[in-house]
Amino acid sequence: MNDIKYLNRIADKTLDLRLEAFGAVQITGPKWCGKTTTAERRAASVIKMQDPDRRDGYIATSRTKPSLLLKGNTPRLIDEWQVAPVIWDAVRHAVDERREKGQFILTGSTVIDDEQIMHTGTGRISKMAMYPMSLYESLESNGTISLRRLFDEPDYDIDGETSHLSVEQLIFAACRGGWPASLDEMSREAQLLIAKDYVNVICNEDISRIDKTRRNPALARLILRSYARNICSLAKKTSIHADVSEEMEGTSMPTFDDYVSALEKLFVIDDIEAWSPAIRSKSTIRTGKKRCFVDPSIAVATLGASPESLEVDLNTFGFIFECLCFRDLRVYSQSMGGHLSYYRDRYGLEADAVLHLNNGQYALIECKLGSSEIEEGAKHLLEIKRLIIEKNKSERQTKLREPDLLIVLTGGEMAYTREDGVKIIPIGCMKD
Repeated sequence: MNDIKYLNRIADKTLDLRLEAFGAVQITGPKWCGKTTTAERRAASVIKMQDPDRRDGYIATSRTKPSLLLKGNTPRLIDEWQVAPVIWDAVRHAVDERREKGQFILTGSTVIDDEQIMHTGTGRISKMAMYPMSLYESLESNGTISLRRLFDEPDYDIDGETSHLSVEQLIFAACRGGWPASLDEMSREAQLLIAKDYVNVICNEDISRIDKTRRNPALARLILRSYARNICSLAKKTSIHADVSEEMEGTSMPTFDDYVSALEKLFVIDDIEAWSPAIRSKSTIRTGKKRCFVDPSIAVATLGASPESLEVDLNTFGFIFECLCFRDLRVYSQSMGGHLSYYRDRYGLEADAVLHLNNGQYALIECKLGSSEIEEGAKHLLEIKRLIIEKNKSERQTKLREPDLLIVLTGGEMAYTREDGVKIIPIGCMKD
């Protein structure tokens, strides 16, 4: 392996820590995001279940005595283990028997249904997600502002930090995506082909291969395109289904649901759940999912867009920029147990993202490409905070935690903290 070309991943530290604490670690995430490469750098031995020369033998072994596949120096990497789901139970049993940490690393690009394994692996197999590369990992964000420090240090001074990314560079980064292969030395045109090919492989091969159910590549592509047209919106499932049905008549809702489920299991579709704090009447808070992909380049590729077309359509790019921000926030918050939701009510009050940490801290975040939208975004965040404070005044028992951070992520250049405490941060300055 050529170490010179390996760009450090934030997941590296997460994997090291989990190997120290658990007998085995499962890394999940979309194909081509770098799971195997990251795992190989920590593994002492490797078995690749999809090796075409050995696959049949491995599967036959898994049926008769799966423990034979676990023999080897540890940590032992079992790549694409879901080819033989019985490996999960074999690993769990081996961890119990050996009573040692850091024995196995499992990687896979699809979700396995619970009924295919006997035990959950809780306490033995730790699960961690991996995503396409953030702007900091691809060396495009200068990383002058740390998300962890923002949470840990209330007086952290970010004023004057500057991003070197222009809007044109952000557009290209979103179109290219965070796929490690797209960062090799090649022309810009070749870099853009990676995401396009990713979509082709998903639609033409993987969506049928995932559970050996034959599916129509054209329908898969239509669903992805409709999702892309509705990216980072609260489009209802019925609306997306109707959009798809206009182009492919006879697509039933059960069929639509089946395709969406398959795309979720492939980690392509990655919707954002609603945050529903008790600060408004339940009937006013929108609870549908925000439509999103694991990487913004998927939307660009399925729409047939290009950097040039998006440069003259910044309205569309604003939604794609939001998806890019979500991807990076997921990556940067990983070691802190971060997960994303959104807030929106029927009065138009919103937070594009609510980043929750496992210690209870959270940030309200708006994603605004241009500086002209910053004021509106800040007003939304401050109003949500005000509602929480007002609600707490009238609540005698269970009080809702006030937000630890109010952030407007921008595509601009300069970072600063407003007098009202809202932090304006260019995405090109962020790191973990």
